[in-house]
Amino acid sequence: MQDERGRILILGGTGEAMKLAAALAARPDLPALLSFAGRTKAPQLPSIPSRIGGFGGVDGLAAYLAQMQTPLVIDATHPFAAQMSQHAAQACARLGVPRLTFTRRPWTPQPGDRWIEVPDIEAAVDALGETPTHVFLTVGRLSLGAFKRAPQHSYLARSIDQPDASELPPSCRVLLARPPFALAEERALMQKERFDFLCTKNSGGAATENKLLAARELGLRVIMVNRPQAPEGETLFDLDAVLDWITAHRPPP
Repeated sequence: MQDERGRILILGGTGEAMKLAAALAARPDLPALLSFAGRTKAPQLPSIPSRIGGFGGVDGLAAYLAQMQTPLVIDATHPFAAQMSQHAAQACARLGVPRLTFTRRPWTPQPGDRWIEVPDIEAAVDALGETPTHVFLTVGRLSLGAFKRAPQHSYLARSIDQPDASELPPSCRVLLARPPFALAEERALMQKERFDFLCTKNSGGAATENKLLAARELGLRVIMVNRPQAPEGETLFDLDAVLDWITAHRPPP
């Protein structure tokens, strides 16, 4: 792992991480490495060196940063990867490594939206109520198991990877697809399925926003899981601003 020493560490798994990796690939003065958690079975690999797998908690990440002489950490994980973000904040604080969060802006309700905002996935299950309904789930494969305690509903779960059968509620079909999704496709799916609810997480970004636009057009109720609280620290939403931050905070050669 000698070639990993001194590289900027990007904690990835998102489109923002891939965009940053592509930008840094054109900057030999800013060598970087992209780390994937390994939850997606076939991640799209970047044009810079990468690694797949966890670090072993705060202590493991701190040891990695020290061993690799990591000058900067860019947390470009999913907005709901709360544990990884907390670990990154604690490890960087311990070692004095500058850390930046690069994420997408959260969605906000617009006129015509029928949002029911909830704090977590368990509250989303409760918000469906007791009466059987038809639900479009776009909450990510790892959150599907929460809906097993509401077996009276029927579900269509969209996922990049095939969920394990044990993760699914009883009446659940799976639609395998990778974003982005066109507005016409989202509208057609919702009209065909006649959903009662769209249940999703406030991940933000344009790649999956069209489901919200289609739901607004059709008057579909949306159960929106709000983001977990992020650790303190600077957060940027724009790639150019992130590149400026990296340039300003990189150690001298």
